[in-house]
Amino acid sequence: MEKLLFPEVNTIYDPNWIAPEHKPTTLAPIQLLESSFDLNCPEFNRIYTQTLKNLTGILGKPFFAENGFILFNRDCLSSLQKLKTIGVKFNLTLTSPPYNIGKEYEENRSLEGYIDWCEEWIEAIYDTATSDGSFWLNLGYLAIPTVGKAVPIAYLLWNKSDFFLHQEIVWHYGAGVSSKKSFSPRNEKWLYYVKDENKYAFNLDAVRDPDVKYPNQKKHGKFRCNPLGKNPSDVWIIPKVTSGDKRSSKERTDHPAQFPLKLVDRIVKVSSDPLNLILDPFCGSGSAGIAAVGNGRIFVGFEIRKDYCEMTAERFHDFLTEKQSIFS
Repeated sequence: MEKLLFPEVNTIYDPNWIAPEHKPTTLAPIQLLESSFDLNCPEFNRIYTQTLKNLTGILGKPFFAENGFILFNRDCLSSLQKLKTIGVKFNLTLTSPPYNIGKEYEENRSLEGYIDWCEEWIEAIYDTATSDGSFWLNLGYLAIPTVGKAVPIAYLLWNKSDFFLHQEIVWHYGAGVSSKKSFSPRNEKWLYYVKDENKYAFNLDAVRDPDVKYPNQKKHGKFRCNPLGKNPSDVWIIPKVTSGDKRSSKERTDHPAQFPLKLVDRIVKVSSDPLNLILDPFCGSGSAGIAAVGNGRIFVGFEIRKDYCEMTAERFHDFLTEKQSIFS
């Protein structure tokens, strides 16, 4: 076998090398399915029932409400503005808005119009966040004529709110768009905001990575690494929800921009506590809601498309059925 050495990068090229088989995501992460939180817990049901009553009184009947999962087939901006009047507060909001790139579920706007619209609903999220609340915003890229082919939307929106920008998280995934005249895109950004830079939930032990190379390494007689694992860092290597023959993820729905549950499961765990209220104003396929309820939080979602609401309700039922099968 001929091997070529490239000294400038100190790498050996093997012409017969075969990439490892792509491993699509499963229906749900096992740690989420095996979560021991009891959805029949009296306090969970009390908060869920009271939240549902409060929201129904101002927004009307939800499209779907069950087991802590509340979904409205409504525009998020008008809904959030109404919620401000009754003082509903969310401990965590996580979402990914339309990117203004011509997807089937979005309204095409000018760049200025898009930024102005984003400022409006981000301001509404700030007003409905608890004093120690967090806001996680996932953004991709868009083209700006004469400026850039793939401009990170995060760079256009990062300072468009009163939130404190705590950190940027890079979500790196294996599958992505191929390209011949540029490097293939394999990441998106998460802007991690908090309302109060000195007071916010950060449950690191709940999301530590157990894959430690030298778990028993010591310094001065003490373990160098936390026995629960290492800090996952600000680059998260988590596969996308894929489609296609032989590589389609089991959690795949018909939504064209679906979060992997493993991704939002980490966000829910690190930035909220059981019985907290979680919001996704662009609910899409419902990944944030499944991760929230699966971890014992109350979820509220807004989704303007009825077909996506129907998809989400069915997906949530499938998740509960799968979860129940583990404990039966």
